[in-house]
This record gives sequence, structure tokens and C-alpha cells, in this order.
Amino acid sequence: MKKATLQYYLPVLLLTLLCDIAAGQQKVSGTVKNDQGAVVPFASVSFNGVAQTQADSAGYFSLETKASGKRVLSVSAVGYKPFKKELVLTGVPLLLGIILQHDTRTLNEVSVSAGSFDASDKAKGAALTPIDAVTVAGSNADITQALRALPGAQQIGEQDGLFVRGGTNDETKQFVDGTLLKNPNYPAVPGIRQYARINPFLFKGILFSSGGYSALYGQAMSSALIMESVDLPEKSSARFNIFPANWGIGGQRLAKNNRSSYGININYSDQSFYNSIVRQTPDYFSGPRYLQGDANLRMKTGKTGMLKLYTNWSYSDVGMSNPDIDSNNLKDRFQLKGKNTYTNLSYRDFLSDNWKIDAGIAFSYNQDKTVNQLADAAGETQYLPDEPFRSKAFYRNINTYFAQARAVFTRMFYNNQAIRFGAEHFYANDKGVRNDTNLALTDQLTAVFAEGDIRLADNLAARIGARLEYSSLLDKMVIAPRASIAYRLKDGGQFNLAYGIFYQEPVSDLLYSNRNLDFTNATHYVLNYTRKKNNCFFRVEAYYKQYNKLVKTYPVFSNGGNGYAKGIELFWRDKRSVKDLDYWITYTYLDTKRNFLDYPYALKPAFAAPHTATIAIKKMFQAINTNVNVSYSVAAGRPYYDIRYSADGDGYKVFDQGKTRAYNVLNLHIAYLTRLFKKGKWQDFSGIGMGVTNLLGTRQVFGYRYSADDGNKVAVTLPATRGYYLGIFMSIGIDRTDDFLNEHL
Repeated sequence: MKKATLQYYLPVLLLTLLCDIAAGQQKVSGTVKNDQGAVVPFASVSFNGVAQTQADSAGYFSLETKASGKRVLSVSAVGYKPFKKELVLTGVPLLLGIILQHDTRTLNEVSVSAGSFDASDKAKGAALTPIDAVTVAGSNADITQALRALPGAQQIGEQDGLFVRGGTNDETKQFVDGTLLKNPNYPAVPGIRQYARINPFLFKGILFSSGGYSALYGQAMSSALIMESVDLPEKSSARFNIFPANWGIGGQRLAKNNRSSYGININYSDQSFYNSIVRQTPDYFSGPRYLQGDANLRMKTGKTGMLKLYTNWSYSDVGMSNPDIDSNNLKDRFQLKGKNTYTNLSYRDFLSDNWKIDAGIAFSYNQDKTVNQLADAAGETQYLPDEPFRSKAFYRNINTYFAQARAVFTRMFYNNQAIRFGAEHFYANDKGVRNDTNLALTDQLTAVFAEGDIRLADNLAARIGARLEYSSLLDKMVIAPRASIAYRLKDGGQFNLAYGIFYQEPVSDLLYSNRNLDFTNATHYVLNYTRKKNNCFFRVEAYYKQYNKLVKTYPVFSNGGNGYAKGIELFWRDKRSVKDLDYWITYTYLDTKRNFLDYPYALKPAFAAPHTATIAIKKMFQAINTNVNVSYSVAAGRPYYDIRYSADGDGYKVFDQGKTRAYNVLNLHIAYLTRLFKKGKWQDFSGIGMGVTNLLGTRQVFGYRYSADDGNKVAVTLPATRGYYLGIFMSIGIDRTDDFLNEHL
């Protein structure tokens, strides 16, 4: 079931500060597409000498001018013939559909895209859009879960986050409008996957880079999930959903002059009722309970500027009891309460015809309060002074404060060339305790970066950049070079080659124990071939990744670890062959080993399966207004280990190892779409949603837990064999039927 959450309220008073900007201007907006119906992103749009703007990644543009009478609208984009149209400006808003014709002289235009999938809410490509995150069967309306259906990501059922190309979930970072989303998921609970706090419909563009990403981003050794929020909603709207375990309500208000908006959403989830019907493996004595809210404020500034404020708050409470693995009559009781606040303020504008600025600041506060105890059959707390029982009674409370400031300047040149440069500063402060031990650290990390897009020939382009970072906590400075090159074929296919070094600080839990550590790093080599035509997309990618200076906790704390990951990935998506049918097929081959933490030598990590494949199918049955989504994922067994310190003093050893059974899961999602208010000003988009995860009831084993004496071995499995949901949803003001029907493919 989808877990929802809430957080501390930041002043909602900010929403009331929004006021309508002076009217009296002529607004012209619309979408730029090509002669094949595909969106053309970042096209230049202008009234000669009067106003100028640029279409966004979804091809949408909006500009205003005080001019009146006849004016010529000009639209241009690399690879297309210039478009001009005479308009009569009378003060009445104009909504246009611009169609650009391909220029046969420049059909070999190239974009650098090794290692990434690029998508937006309207651009239909290989990646996932917000509607995909809601409708991909088994995704639970979670962006992170939905991205596991793409190649490179592992099918991990017992932990949250993205495990990409042999990397841990800490090696994938998420960014919102350029700033780091410090805690994207609810606090981690042992053996039970937690979900994302972010609403997928807040974003218009999603870039999932599984390797070789831009120098504008850092502190992610394996992958970057870069999300661009919506500028302004299409219109004012309201929505609600009611399911047995959770409910949500929210709305967006668009100003009458279409220059500003604000919105707020509240979601609450209590799994107690659901768990009383569908039996769960742990016995929950508290919750799981989640309360979540978010608010946004957006306004246009001047002719081309956009200022956006987003804030998100959450609270969670999960208390569960499991049989203690080292005894016959004790229970291991775990409870985690979490609080989180995240606020992001971003601004972008054209400083002149050729200069652009993107700036942002972010702040987050996170508290994780954990209590673990042993209890007898009557629920009475037991304290046993000997190991392994003594270490099972602990209290931990960590408060994390994080802030970031960032600015990026872009200088645009002829022929789609550009230079981007900027700087950012991160502040992180942890304060807490574990039992009677204080835990604290403060870090100031500063980064400067630059990169350039260079046209080497009509069908050859390059992106070259570098990033310099300094950490006050580590007292170390590193330089990370990045380079990509792309070659465009005459048939529309494209080869992409990327290289880069990616640095990351060790996670806080390791730095609490030892400050004398260095940056860890990974060097990426990526080669791919892509071809997109008529709503079909094919991609094959090979990569090699070398890990250096991974943290070792044995025999001493050091950066003496290393590793590698290499593999090949396939992706095919087809939205054309069958009417109202969208499907994709992915395959991932992964060969990886690493020597880190307490590993006695290089091992295949327990989170890496050598073979993974997914097929996702979405079919709209228009005659009965029903959308059916099916996903089926398979993966080879993952390795598991019992690594413990040897009683003979001979260090850490592998006492048991093996491979889990193969993973396979079939998920089903059905949505019946209807309208309850077919007449009147406010039209609704409503429906009934239902679904089943692990429809076939296959037993999933993700690994094993071991007793201290190696006499007991317990499988880590799903909390319940199957998951179910059934409920109703309604959106008033914005009709998303077209998204389901894919009318704009």
C-alpha cells in the first residue's frame, strides 16, 4: 500500500502573500511540436523587438507584451525551419499550436545523452512521466518505485531508494529544481521498504541519469534523479482520494491573470485497519502511520522570470515486533518515529537574449528517533547484560539540519552551443545520541563547476566540464572531470560516449566513528546507441564503473576498499503498434564486486542480481473507460552472506553464503474512469482504482538473517504475500483523461 506522510507546518501564510500582477498585457502561450507530432523542447519564441522567451522541456511557452495591433511571432529551433506568423494583438489571451517543419539541411542535429533518460509530462520518450509513476503497476504512485522499471535499477524489495549499476541506495541522489533533496524517503525500517515523500504530479520533467551525468551535480557516485517542477498549473483545480488505508485532499489556485498560483496538499495514512485484514509478517504495535503535507507558491517575474517556492512536511510512526532470532521466547521490538521538513526556493530568468540564470536555496530538517528493546511474551521489557542481547537494547535520536545555496549562469551561442558555470554551498549539521554516546558532525562543502556544449560538426557534438569540491569535515579537495560526445546517424540513430569521475563523502554513520576519511569515488565509462522514431524508442548501453577509496571498517577504518561494476542494458518502448497500448521491455546484465565495510575480500554485493528484466504494459479500453496496467519483473537470485567476527580472533569471515531464489513478481492495476459532473463550470476527472501486487503469490526471498551462534537462519521476505488496494479518486478542474488515452503521442 502507498504510504503517505505529513510534516511540520511551515507558515502557510506565505500562500496569502501572492497577489495578482497588474493586468493589461497581451498573453500569448502555446506548445511547439514538429511535423510528426513530437514536442520540440527549448524552442526560441519572440515578437521581434518586443518580447522573447524559450519553450520549456515540454515544448510549452508563454510570453506577455504591452504591444498591440499586428505583430510577427517568430519561433526557431535547431534542426527546423524558422516559423513566422502575423498575429493581431487585441488584449485577449491567445493559445497557439506551433508546428515546425524539419530542415533537411540539419536533420543530423545531435544531443548529448549518454547514460540518461529524459522525459517530461508531455514529451513522450523512453522515460517515465508523472502519469507513469501513478499508473505503472506496482509503483504505488512513487517515482522511485516506477524508475525501478527502467534498465540499470535493481529490484530490491526490502529497502527503499534506487540501487543502480552495482551501487548502494546512498549512491543515488535526488535533486529538485537543482537543489538536493536530502531525505527523499520516509525513515528506513529494517526489512520493509519505505516510499517517497514527493508527489509525482509536482514535476514536468524527470531526468534519470544512471551514469555519466552533468558536472552541474555532484555527491552521487552512481546515479542522479533530476526533477524539474511545474511552473504554473493549467488551471485551478482540486482533488481528493479515499482508500481504506489512506486519504488525501488538495488543490491548486491559478490567478486570473495566469501569472501566479498557489497550492496545498494533505495526505494521511494509517495501515492498522488494512493490516488487520491482510496479515503482515511483523506484528505492528504502533501504526504504521504517516502524515504528509506540501505547499507551493509560483509566480512569474517580469517577461521571462519564474519564482517558485515548494515546502514539504512529514511525520511517520512505525512500531513492529518480530521473534528474536537468538532466543525462543523473546520478541525484538523496534519503533521509529520520524519528522522531516524540506523547503526549496528557485528562480530562473533570462538576463538578456543570450544569458540565463538558474538559482535556488533549500533547507531541510530531519529527525529520526529509534527505540529497540527485547520483550517477553507478555510484552514486558527485558534487559540482558550479555551479548548478543545487550546490543539489542538501544536508543538513538539524530537531528539533521541541511541547507544549500546554488547559482548557475548559462551563456548561449549560435548553433545550440552554450557554456554553463556556477557554484553551490552545502551546510550539514548532525546532532544526536545513541544510548549514552553523543553523535555530532558539521560539514561545509563548497563546489564550483563549469561545462560547455560544443558543436564539432553537423552530426557531432560534445559536452566537456569539470567540478571542484572541498569539504571542511574531510579537509580534502577533489576535481571531477566530465566529458560526453555524441554522433548522429542519417537514419536518426545516435551513438553516445561518456566519461566522468564522481566523488561522494562517506555516509554520516561512518563519519560518526571516524573523521579521518577521504572522498570515495567512481569512474564511469558509458557507451550507448539510441533510436527514436514514430513513438518507438530503442536503447542499448554498455558501461564500466571502477570504485576507489570505498570505506572499510575492517581491519581498520580506512578508505582501503575498491570495486567494479560492468554490464549491458536494453530498453524498448512502443506506443505505436497497437492503438491505446503502451508497453516497454527492459533487460539488465550486471557483473559487480566490491570490497568495502566488513567484507573480508571482494564479493558480489548482496543487493546486486546479475540478470533483471521487466515488461510493463498499459492498455486503455475506451469503450468501457477502463485503464489496465500490468507489470512483470524477474531477476536472478541475489547473493547472501553471514559475515561475522571469528571467535578465534582471526578477523571477519564468511560463515555461510549462497544465492536466493529467483525473483519474479506480477502486478496488476485497474482504473475505471468516469465523470460525476458532466455539466457545469467545474468538470471532474474521477474513477475507481484497484490493484494487486505480487498477483501470483510467489514467495520472494531477499536474503537471510542469522543468529549470533549461526544456529538460526531466517529468510527476509515480503511483509505479506500480496498487497491490495481499492478506492476512489477525483480531480476537479483538470481532466487527465488525455494522459491515460495517450492522445498526444
